Amino acid sequence: MLSKFFCSVALTSAIAFGQGLGQGQGQAQRSRMDVDNYTIDAQVDPNAQTIRATAKVRFTPLDDLTSVSFELNNALSLDSVTDEAGRQVPASRVAQDMTVRLSLAETMPKGKPATLTFVYGGKLTGAEESPVWGIKFAAIHPDITYLMYPARWIPVNDYTTDRFTADLKVTVPSGYKIIAGGMESADLAADGKTAVRFQTSTPSFPASFAIVKGDPTVIASGGINTSLYFRERKDMAGAYGQEIGRAMEFLTGIYGSLPNRNLIVIETETGTPNGYSAPGILFLSPRAIGSDVNTKLLANQISRQWWGGQVSPTTRNHMWIENGMARYAELMYTENISGSGAMEEQVHETYVEALTVEQPPLMQSSRLEDYSPEFWAATAGKGAAVLHMLRSIIGDENFFKLMKTVQERYAGKSINTADFQKIAEEVSGQSLNYFFLQWIESSGAPEFKMEWTMFRVGSKGFRVNGKISQDLDTFRMPATLRIDTEGNPEEKKVEIAGTSTDFAVETFGKPKNVVLDPKGQLLRYDNDMRVAVAIKRGEQFMEVAEYIEALNEYKKALDVKRNSSLAHYRTAEAYFKQGNYQAAANEFRESLSGDLDPKWTEVWSHINLGMIYDITDQRDRAVNEYKLAQRTKDNTQGALEEAQKYINAKFERPRNTNN
Repeated sequence: MLSKFFCSVALTSAIAFGQGLGQGQGQAQRSRMDVDNYTIDAQVDPNAQTIRATAKVRFTPLDDLTSVSFELNNALSLDSVTDEAGRQVPASRVAQDMTVRLSLAETMPKGKPATLTFVYGGKLTGAEESPVWGIKFAAIHPDITYLMYPARWIPVNDYTTDRFTADLKVTVPSGYKIIAGGMESADLAADGKTAVRFQTSTPSFPASFAIVKGDPTVIASGGINTSLYFRERKDMAGAYGQEIGRAMEFLTGIYGSLPNRNLIVIETETGTPNGYSAPGILFLSPRAIGSDVNTKLLANQISRQWWGGQVSPTTRNHMWIENGMARYAELMYTENISGSGAMEEQVHETYVEALTVEQPPLMQSSRLEDYSPEFWAATAGKGAAVLHMLRSIIGDENFFKLMKTVQERYAGKSINTADFQKIAEEVSGQSLNYFFLQWIESSGAPEFKMEWTMFRVGSKGFRVNGKISQDLDTFRMPATLRIDTEGNPEEKKVEIAGTSTDFAVETFGKPKNVVLDPKGQLLRYDNDMRVAVAIKRGEQFMEVAEYIEALNEYKKALDVKRNSSLAHYRTAEAYFKQGNYQAAANEFRESLSGDLDPKWTEVWSHINLGMIYDITDQRDRAVNEYKLAQRTKDNTQGALEEAQKYINAKFERPRNTNN
């Protein structure tokens, strides 16, 4: 059912990452080949919103091939495909998955390099069908043009996994600038046009470029020069340039140096992903740029210069490495600028997201739909959770050594989980088979139950004997016990293995309580986590107006924790969207009578009750609720201004113009 969320990600936080698309199961059915290089000659007319391109694709068959398939954007008409002898190659197109299937005149032998030349073109206004429904990755406009690799504006093989070099030439009318990654040089162009050539020699995913007008805002920060082509959000260019410099400096300390640390940042338009990272370029949407610097987005996207740019997964089953690293960069950067407490909050949010998807295991993530919430929850959310747990096991020093070692050994190459595990074991000096079997190759998360008793041990102190139980038979993980005593708390390590683990630890002070995993480092269930996960799933259903499914999830949360103000509040929102105002009012009242966690549920419950009373023509009661909202002095998301707005003027329900 969650696959229904496919379209919603374009407008929600799920697209903040803008990466990680894949072919899914269709890849496995295609003839295998390795694309080495693209030589592309593209003519772009921003006023006509058109592109004409010739792409020579050099590849090496990994099997004897009688046919090959590429992906190409449906909006681009394919004029011809020819082989090295100049012979026409018959082509058929499948619009459903944007593939071009080529029937070869003779078998291409395994291991012998070959070249095919594609001639194609068309109009890209941004309104065309995208490879990911509802998200724009390409558009040609008179004032801004962006063509990102996910748009499949070139013939693509094994998206996000088949690394390649490129020789890209782009020709545009005079007065425009062309922005792309690689070694830049001017090229010949007729009729007063501008032509620029970009060459890359290290395999990556360099097929993204932009066409802009005017000069950038150039910001020097931390020894890094960032050029920002902002339009609607030009007022934010300086702040973003400064933060990009700081984030780049921080991440360089974690991962090691990049060939080029200076970035070019392009502001795109509404409907694009919040962020997309190409070699040397960041594409950011106006919405994502916002009025305050989005540090999480910047950390995520800049980290992809390493993860995805320098090192990428061998197949989509290993996307957790790329997306998990990018998400974990957000957490580490938060820790750097706001402290460990802020990071712990984000770790909890990440764990909640990770647990919204129970199947499949990360090693089978190619089964997940591109850009779906399940895909992000697994590869990014659970991927980051895996990294955080790994860090707790091998320690900070070894973890950061792992980050740099992977980048050093696999720069310009692809990596899989076994490769990553091998280096983790090497730097930590311990076997991690149990860890990767549990969190990458298996599914599920434990829910612990613990019982303990305390004994005095002569005059030396106390002994705590206990048992930890959980349902996963093959589970094994080290964990921390915190023993609260009459003096200072004491922490002990225990090894949890199987469904039942006995432990015995000694303390100096008299034990008052024993807490398992006090810092929440293990990905696991408890009652609070089950409530949070159910609410998160409900919120995902709400994003695509699946109100009944959302209500079912909120009910699961309330079955566990009846006084959850957030669960009641979300339930009320669903009823409000349905137009069931009496039920909505009841639930907003329940929210006010609950645990008021988070605190903002109080102010916004009053505001929503006021709206309901306005809708039902009870103006005095509405104004009273707005005033109660103001008395909370909680201005979360502009609540106080919203309350004053409706004190001044009655809330009017939006008219449905579709009927």
